[in-house]
Amino acid sequence: MKTSIPFLATLLLLYNFSFGQENFKKIDSIIKDNYQKNPGLGISVGFIQNDKENFTAYGKLSKESQIDINEKSLFEIASITKILTSNLIAQAVLENKIKLDDYIDNYLPKVYVLHENLKNKIKISDLASHQSGLPDLDFGKLIEINVQQPLNSVNENSLTTLVNNSTQLIDYGKYRYSTIGYTLLGQILETVYGKSYDAIITQKIIEPLKLKTTLTKKYSVKNKTVGHSPEGVNQEFLNWNVTAPAGLIKSNAFDMITYLKAVLNKETTIGKAAIITEKIFYKDEKREMGLAVNISTSDGDTIYLKSGDSMGESSIICYSRTKNWGIILLLNQRNSKLRQDMLNVIYGTILK
Repeated sequence: MKTSIPFLATLLLLYNFSFGQENFKKIDSIIKDNYQKNPGLGISVGFIQNDKENFTAYGKLSKESQIDINEKSLFEIASITKILTSNLIAQAVLENKIKLDDYIDNYLPKVYVLHENLKNKIKISDLASHQSGLPDLDFGKLIEINVQQPLNSVNENSLTTLVNNSTQLIDYGKYRYSTIGYTLLGQILETVYGKSYDAIITQKIIEPLKLKTTLTKKYSVKNKTVGHSPEGVNQEFLNWNVTAPAGLIKSNAFDMITYLKAVLNKETTIGKAAIITEKIFYKDEKREMGLAVNISTSDGDTIYLKSGDSMGESSIICYSRTKNWGIILLLNQRNSKLRQDMLNVIYGTILK
């Protein structure tokens, strides 16, 4: 009997759908188990495999709320903002506005006057892969000043002073996580586009993807979660001000899965830009780094991931281009260990 190509395609589609559904049932079971062990926690999870989207959520918007969290509940994604910023940098590369190996000197606002030892030294890719050697914010001291809003004391003047007073890059070429690096990348974007970071990310990511609950400076919405410290203290959403490109964005599982869908599609502008960010720009015995994304390769599969922690919430995004899946985990408590443990179990037992 001769089997038609359309029939085989239909069978493959049904298989992929069934496979994705089965995987998500297992993921949901893991999330539910962790919620039951941490009943005060709110969790929202989105999963996409072969373009099929699934969502699950447990808990309430806050300890005082009776409203259930769902896939459209607003969370801080914090440093996951950095992969959006790096995607914007890669889009600028695609538009021939910058090159990744360009030195940052000519792209920074004129208020920056780099020391002679730093001139024509730091590349755009160095900032984006956390190896610029520039000093960074001391979050410990900032938290001592204001535990709810530690970034309130960081402004344009303190930022330029920090950079302009730097005379040496003591660990240039070595990995050191940097908020300042992504702040400067945002300012480089503002230079090349002649617009605010807020306007750029809105125009190039939020509006094209119709992300209705991915917000920047204004985020007073009804379905907003309340974050909690590890001790259970209510935490305000952070005001990122000048450091916006490093952690500004608030979003939800629904919108982040929409973003991942674009990332996994090589034909979209965002997907083409993501491929640029996935190139290895830094490697040592502990890690491989693209532009903002951590890269892990094993058993013929490569996954890309980025975590985010605010003062009161934790999140992580992860995807495999090879196996065509992506996942976002959002917690309304700062708990990086639980977030990572859940992802490790999901990947190790289901997605690997």
